[in-house]
Amino acid sequence: MDPSSILGEFDDALLGRILAEAMGRGGDYADLFFEQRSESSMSLEDGVVRSAAAGDVAGVGVRVLAGERTGYAYTEQSTPEAVRRAAQTAAAIADDAREVPAVAVTPGSRRDLYRAEKPLVVAPPRSKVEMLERADRAARAVDPRVVRVTVSLSEEVRRVAVAVSAGVVVEDVQPMLMLRVGCVAEDGDRRTTGFSGDGARRGLEMLDGDLAEVLGRRAAEQAVRNLSARPAPAGPQTVVLGNAYSGVLLHEAVGHGLEADFNRKGFSRYSDQVGQQVASPLVTVIDDGTMLSERGSINVDDEGRPSGSTVLIENGILKGYLHDRLSARLMDADATGNGRRESFRCAPMPRMTNTFMPAGTHDPEEIIRSVERGVYAVQFGGGQVEIGKGDFVFAATEAYLIEDGKITAPLRDVTLIGNGPEVMSRVDMVGTDYRISEGMWMCGKDGQSVPVGVGMPSVRLSSVTVGGTA
Repeated sequence: MDPSSILGEFDDALLGRILAEAMGRGGDYADLFFEQRSESSMSLEDGVVRSAAAGDVAGVGVRVLAGERTGYAYTEQSTPEAVRRAAQTAAAIADDAREVPAVAVTPGSRRDLYRAEKPLVVAPPRSKVEMLERADRAARAVDPRVVRVTVSLSEEVRRVAVAVSAGVVVEDVQPMLMLRVGCVAEDGDRRTTGFSGDGARRGLEMLDGDLAEVLGRRAAEQAVRNLSARPAPAGPQTVVLGNAYSGVLLHEAVGHGLEADFNRKGFSRYSDQVGQQVASPLVTVIDDGTMLSERGSINVDDEGRPSGSTVLIENGILKGYLHDRLSARLMDADATGNGRRESFRCAPMPRMTNTFMPAGTHDPEEIIRSVERGVYAVQFGGGQVEIGKGDFVFAATEAYLIEDGKITAPLRDVTLIGNGPEVMSRVDMVGTDYRISEGMWMCGKDGQSVPVGVGMPSVRLSSVTVGGTA
């Protein structure tokens, strides 16, 4: 056994015996998920360190499948006896006691996608404080109307091991680093906010250079710019989605509807639509967990499968869904490496990784020139989506008026209201400027949150309802 492995005394033979015990009441599949997570965070508010924390979490989850039924149990004690008890509990989902021979477990394969040159969580606190202070100074230097700055840094190293009854055991060490800056600007009785952030599966080398200053200035400039924003026009309008950040709308309003569990249960607008036209012929949507060091990338998913790249929609035609092992079994499809879970306390489910629309053929400036009057939505904050129907409401935190083919005044109180599949049918121009967004996104589903990436070129939508006050 590798001394650096989180499996400790769980050699291949012991893993095989526990997997057999988990299936001993009639289960047809089982997996063991080991996790150790080390976390560190620090925040600076108005030049003062407001919080600093560090901690470790560890445990093991055991899942048993019996047809469509799932048994799940976990323990925070990573000992053979505790894991065996969890296996017995999960096994109770089935009721056909039988003798199951020990599973022959061998090492599985995984990718090598992370580039963490400087280890996380171990840098001296003083150096982290200095970096936060640099972001604070850069933000305040933008304009005296910037009255509040909050900077936060979070680090995580997640070590996992997955043993499955298919006879595979695989381990991974997953780093994650995130730097965020939030600003408040005031002018008289007007108060506005700005936000920026970046994150990736990298080490502290990501903070070398001027990233802190870049993010500080970006958040402050957004807050100051919003001070002069006009009320947003309301009603159906031509909307141009800016590149990169607009991918979050694609993720929420379209991507969730392409996760196989919703389609298996018939809850999605995309259920039973494979092979059919579901979007404009200009639309292609891909989920790719293999992108180097991106926030949503994974060497191996939480079911022990190497991550993959899956074309979901191609030239407007629905090609397939994102699968975990369970949905693949029940829908007679191939698992796509998208079985993900928040922690050892949770059973996996189909989840996105990095979801994006690739570049098209239109020059981004040509797209803007083509709009006589409309809205240019650049960055988004909160929103709501009804996954089954695809209905959404999204707030744009940075948006502008387009008049006579030119970007003019910044707008405030902009919301986009529509239906994901319907809006995708109204895409009539796709830019050449594809970019994946800075890595700051978390995706929530059924109470579980996992890191994801989003990306987009500039896209023109012929008509979308804009909620505004003008």
